[in-house]
Amino acid sequence: MTETPAPVADDAHDVIEVIHAKRDGGELSDSQIDWVIRAYTDGRVADEQMAALNMAILLRGMGRREIARWTAAMIATGERMSFGSLSRPTADKHSTGGVGDKITLPLAPLVAACGVAVPQLSGRGLGHTGGTLDKLESIPGWQASLSNEAMFAQLEDVGAVICAAGAGLAPADKKLYALRDVTGTVESIPLIASSIMSKKIAEGTGALVLDVKVGTGAFMKSLADAQELARTMVDLGTDAGVRTVALLTDMSTPLGRTAGNALEVAESVEVLAGGGPADVVELTVALAREMLAGAGVTDVDPAEVLASGRAMDVWRAMIAAQGGDPSAALPLARETHVVTAPTSGVLTRLDALAVGLAAWRLGAGRERKEDPVQYGAGVVWHARPGDVVTAGQPLFTLHTDTPERFERALAALSGGYDIAPAGSAYEPTALILDRIS
Repeated sequence: MTETPAPVADDAHDVIEVIHAKRDGGELSDSQIDWVIRAYTDGRVADEQMAALNMAILLRGMGRREIARWTAAMIATGERMSFGSLSRPTADKHSTGGVGDKITLPLAPLVAACGVAVPQLSGRGLGHTGGTLDKLESIPGWQASLSNEAMFAQLEDVGAVICAAGAGLAPADKKLYALRDVTGTVESIPLIASSIMSKKIAEGTGALVLDVKVGTGAFMKSLADAQELARTMVDLGTDAGVRTVALLTDMSTPLGRTAGNALEVAESVEVLAGGGPADVVELTVALAREMLAGAGVTDVDPAEVLASGRAMDVWRAMIAAQGGDPSAALPLARETHVVTAPTSGVLTRLDALAVGLAAWRLGAGRERKEDPVQYGAGVVWHARPGDVVTAGQPLFTLHTDTPERFERALAALSGGYDIAPAGSAYEPTALILDRIS
């Protein structure tokens, strides 16, 4: 387990000394890391100074000890939760973000129905990747914010919570993430890993499963980069005493058949009802198995529980507990536009990034964190790679309240799919590409 950083005297270090050490390729000491994270969080290190240090980290990298200490120092700026008082074990899942990635919605109630509590602290979307809270906020009445007391009560009673992370968890990360976003240092694997894992370790779950996306619609485009990020995060979790495993999953093709908030909720309910797209079901069950194993529950088959309807019961109770009406009609966009297949043949490629950008431009996502989203906006695709299509049949249906958005969404989809002549061979890509533990 990582050691909790002790307070460091205000004058123990100088920020220029810390920047020089990393700029010149050296390793930062525990004391330097503890001091600079606390001093930046407290406002004693300026943004431009921390930006310089972030750039030095991006260019020079960090060793395992440094990353672990950096993460622990971020955790130490806020509160740590503990679920030891619950009557059942806990497990959580984190996805690095993708297109059509609604997996958390059926997964949390499924794992809860199998006997493991799921404290899922989630976020909102930015750019072309959707946010879990945005999806759930399309359900009339549902509330993302819960007090710690309400969260614990719901975990004990229902078994699953999906809610916004409180401001008290790793507050250093909020400042650092905003700074990285505007200084070209988002891509640093040590900084990505510590950002994700500081919040997840502070959250206090007993087991963590990471869904690291790979491909055009993901942050990590190459398998090698995704493997490095996954290994770094698994090591951080393991060093902190959290049973951690990562699945690397394909995000060159979007998940399921929908991208957009209310559209993805409806698809998730289909999965909970025993239907839904095969890839969404496959990944939900695979992640559920990993979460259950991490929590020590090995005698329950999540595929059977999903088919039994018990996960749907937990879903309805979970939504109702947070003020939502699980029976209410979901928002529908006022305008739709159908894109038809230009030729007949086999759909051999459907680019996740193109679909994600189209959904974003239709209003399903936001460009800045303060922007509103349209809950009914998004894209439905009527064929997946490997399907035979006929000229003139619907390929996509675009949804938005503001039809002037159609033109830019269509531009995003242009070139985002390939149709090969009938009879052409198609080799499907595996959904789960690797497992790191």
